[in-house]
This record gives sequence, structure tokens and C-alpha cells, in this order.
Amino acid sequence: MQQIINFVLRNKTFLLFLLLFCISLALTIQSHSYHKSKFINSANFITGGIYESAHGITDYFDLKTQNEILLEENKLLRSQVLNQSDSIENSRKIIDSVSYDGRYKIQTAKVINNNYASTKNYLTLNKGEKNGIKEDLGVITSKGIVGIIDNTSNGYARTLSVLNTKSRINAQLKSSNHIGSLVWNAKSAAYVQLIDISKFAPVKKGDTITTGGQSSIFPQGILIGTIEDFVLDVSGDTYTVNVKLFNDMTNLSHVYVIENLDAEEIKRLENPEDE
Repeated sequence: MQQIINFVLRNKTFLLFLLLFCISLALTIQSHSYHKSKFINSANFITGGIYESAHGITDYFDLKTQNEILLEENKLLRSQVLNQSDSIENSRKIIDSVSYDGRYKIQTAKVINNNYASTKNYLTLNKGEKNGIKEDLGVITSKGIVGIIDNTSNGYARTLSVLNTKSRINAQLKSSNHIGSLVWNAKSAAYVQLIDISKFAPVKKGDTITTGGQSSIFPQGILIGTIEDFVLDVSGDTYTVNVKLFNDMTNLSHVYVIENLDAEEIKRLENPEDE
């Protein structure tokens, strides 16, 4: 502290000059619109450059994580191709993949905003109506389900996250195909709940939960998570299952948007009164 006081005393003339100079500069900028606009433009240029550089640095250090995600996706795709090839060879028959996969159109998008701390959470994607994105399209990653598009603009789309108390998605036990509804109790971003599962279903900790396929949004078999625990409801007829999500919903970057090309036809068939 004494050294600071000594420094001020030794340089009091220069420090006084510097203080008066800063005051006069501030008064000049405030009193002249030209000087003020120049100062603001310079400040915006500097801060903009800082933000851009910081974003670039963040993206650079995030490359390792993104590469790991791509490697995991490539591994999954290669496994699926190999398994399909083995199945074809073993069964000695041709599987027309177009007749199944042709029902769905898939495109990529980037998450530019992700909420997960409230009871009604949404994600914003960087693609919208001009890219063919519309309401009621499913959103997933290579690890599992994310949510459903519920609002769009020309260039962006909002996704109703599975971490939203309004969310309700058809899901099933992979091992037995027993169907239930996937909801969220707003207690943890790592877990969702599968309700209305029959008490006769063989529910076991560690079993996989997938989409049920009984809707026009998601294909059957999209991964959701694994059973953490379960309880029999008060009625004694159904289970409520706690499901640990495969996705880390707090860390999402790139997603896939799924469109069922037969969705409108299915809706017209199931709801003729809407016509």
C-alpha cells in the first residue's frame, strides 16, 4: 500500500495531467455529435472483433468434441450397414431399403439456442420454412430423441424439447413393444418419465426405451434412454418408469430433422372430419 502511495506522489503531475486529459476528451465527445459517433463506431468495431475472435476460439476448442460426435455417428452408421449386410447374406433375400427409409426425409440443422433450466424448455434451430422445415417434424441426434418442431419462421425453427412439461411422445419398451407416453416431471434434465406402461410389461432396470412408431412424427425405434427405476402407480394397473436420456440435453450442437412424407395422408385417414 505504501508503494502505491509513493508511486502516486512521485508521478502526481503526470497523473493529474492524464486525469484532466481524460475529462476533456470525454467532454469533447459528449458535446460534439461527430466525435461521439466516431467513438461509438470505433468501440463497436473493437468489441465486435473481440466477440468474433472469442467465438472463433470457442469453436476451435470445441472441434475435438464435434469430431468425437462425428466419429460416434460414423461408427453407428457403419455398424448398421454391416448388420444389414449380414442379415441379407444370412437370410439370402434382398431388402428393399427404399420402401422403408423412403418414407422419411432427413436434414441437418444447428442448435443456436437451448433452454433446459425451466419447466417449459425450447431449442432454436438455424433452419426454417425456406429450408422446408415445418411444424410437427421430429428432431433427434445420433444418440436419441430431442423434441418436436412447434413453430417456424422463414429462417429459423423452434423445437419443443422433451424437457418440457407440455411434451408427450409415443414411446415403448424395446424388449417387449409395450407402449406408453413419454413426459417430463421437470425435476432433472437427465431424466424423463414413461407413463401408462401396463403392469404386465416385463419392466427391468437397464432396458432400452425407444420411440413407439404409433405417430406420424417419429419412426419406430429411435433411441430415447434406459430404465433407471420404476414404480407401480396408485391404481395398481400401470407403471411410471424413470428413463435416463441417452442425449445430454444441456450440450446439443448439431441435430437431424425428420419429416414423415406420408404424415398428411395418415392425418387425413385418421381424422376425416377435419377436411
